Amino acid sequence: MVMDMGRDAEQAAVELEFQPVVKDFSGLLKERRRITKAGRRSLWVAPLVMLIGVAEIAGSLAGQDTSVPVACGLLAGSVAMWFMPHLQGRAFQRLAARNGVMRTVVTDDGVTVSNANTTTTVRWPAQPRYRETADLFVMFSDDKNASCFTVLPKRGLADPADADRLRAIFDRHLARI
Repeated sequence: MVMDMGRDAEQAAVELEFQPVVKDFSGLLKERRRITKAGRRSLWVAPLVMLIGVAEIAGSLAGQDTSVPVACGLLAGSVAMWFMPHLQGRAFQRLAARNGVMRTVVTDDGVTVSNANTTTTVRWPAQPRYRETADLFVMFSDDKNASCFTVLPKRGLADPADADRLRAIFDRHLARI
């Protein structure tokens, strides 16, 4: 049996092409918040701070000696913490929009991301973990803050069956978290 390695290598590659949108980055940041210790802490701190703020305002309305400006600050801070992934996602998207369409090729060697201005190759050890959502595949570095990441929106796949191929490549090289 003769194998054409070039052809087989081509079949193993999964390509994505997409224009980054805010939803990609906010989804990425929500997932990052779920996998980091600080992020998980913010999931319960924001509601707790909001509850304290509401209790302060309720106490003030009931005639107790409380600080309304502090209570309002607590409420505003907790709301800002809750919406932070969306706000940061907008900032990331504005930066990415300058570079135009993203083209990504995933092979057994790693992930190559290119746009109008740059080309970057990420080898598997650099971002050894991934998560999958309904709309995204997200790769993360293994440091405690997951400071490096790559977002791959499923809408960038040419064929829905490519999601299964991409998942198979990730499962061979990365840990699913």
